[in-house]
Amino acid sequence: MATALFRTELEDFQVYEELGFPFTGEGEHLCLQIEKRGENTRWVAQLLAQFYGVDEVAIGYCGLKDRRATTRQWFSVHLPNTGEVNLPELPVVPEYHVLSSVRHHKKLRRGIHEANRFVIRLRQVQGDREAMESRLQQVVEQGVPNYFGEQRFGINGGNLLEADRLLAEQYGSNRQRGRRKQGSSKGGSPKGGLYLSAARSYLFNLVLAERIRQGCWVSSLEGEEKPTGPLWGRGRSGEPAPVREIEEAVLSLWQDWMNSMEFSGLQQERRSLVLHPEGLSWQWFTSEEGGNDYMDLKLSFALPSGGYATSVLRELTQLQVL
Repeated sequence: MATALFRTELEDFQVYEELGFPFTGEGEHLCLQIEKRGENTRWVAQLLAQFYGVDEVAIGYCGLKDRRATTRQWFSVHLPNTGEVNLPELPVVPEYHVLSSVRHHKKLRRGIHEANRFVIRLRQVQGDREAMESRLQQVVEQGVPNYFGEQRFGINGGNLLEADRLLAEQYGSNRQRGRRKQGSSKGGSPKGGLYLSAARSYLFNLVLAERIRQGCWVSSLEGEEKPTGPLWGRGRSGEPAPVREIEEAVLSLWQDWMNSMEFSGLQQERRSLVLHPEGLSWQWFTSEEGGNDYMDLKLSFALPSGGYATSVLRELTQLQVL
C-alpha cells in the first residue's frame, strides 16, 4: 500500500460543517459560525461561555471537530431576553474568528447536522499512482468500511480504559438489582457519556472487522435489509439469524460490557457497515521539499454525520504523521 505524510500543516486537513437546515432568524439562542485553527471544539465552547458569562452547558454544537486542522462549525449560546449582543472577536486569540451569526429557536445538539465536507492534502505520496487511482474509483463505487475513527477512543485508547472503569463501578455491581447506584444518571457526566459511546463504538468495530473477514460487509446476509452492525444497548435485536450469529460470536467475550451498557440506559441502535463518501474528487500535483520533487494528493468529499474521514484515508494509503 502507498504511504503519505498526513497533517504536516493545519491547512492539510480542512473540515466544513454542513447543517442541512435553515435557522429561524429569531429565538433565545445566538448561533455563531466559527473558524478555528489548531484548537478543539471544547476549547471554543469554554471561550464562548467565558465571554458571554454563561455556564458551558448553555453552549451547543453539533459535533467535535479535529484539533489538528482548520475547521468551520456552528455553536449556539443560550442568551434569552437579550437584544443585540457583542460578538466574541478576540484579537489576542488568533486561533479562531467568527464568520457569521444568526438567531435560532433551538440549541444545537450533537449529531443533528447533515454532513461534514473535507478537503485533505496528503503530501509526499509514495506508491503506484495507477493502483491508487483504481482504489479511489473503487471507493466511489463501493464505499469504505464505516469504522469509528481512533479519535473516538482517546489518546492511547484512554477512553476505553475509562469506559471499562465506568461500566464496572457505576453500573456493573448493581445491574442484578435492576437499578443504578444511588445518585447516578445516564453516563454520570458529559465525559461519562463520551466513555459509553467509545465502548459501544469499539464493539461495533469488532463486528465490522469480522464481517470484513468473512467478506460480507458490503453485501447483505440472508434476510438483512442492508449491512448494519450494533450500537449496543437495551432492547432485543430484530436482525435475522445469520447476522445475530456473527454478532453473538464476536461479542461473546464482552458480556460484562454489554450487560452494563444495557443497565446504563442506552438503547440498542444499528449503524451502517458501509460509508459512502459523497462527491469524492481528487487532484494530483507536484510539490518540492528539500530540493526534491514529490507527488501530493488533494481529496475532497463529504461524509454524513458520524462518518470519519480517517476511515476513508485508511483504505487508500498508510498515513505517516510527523
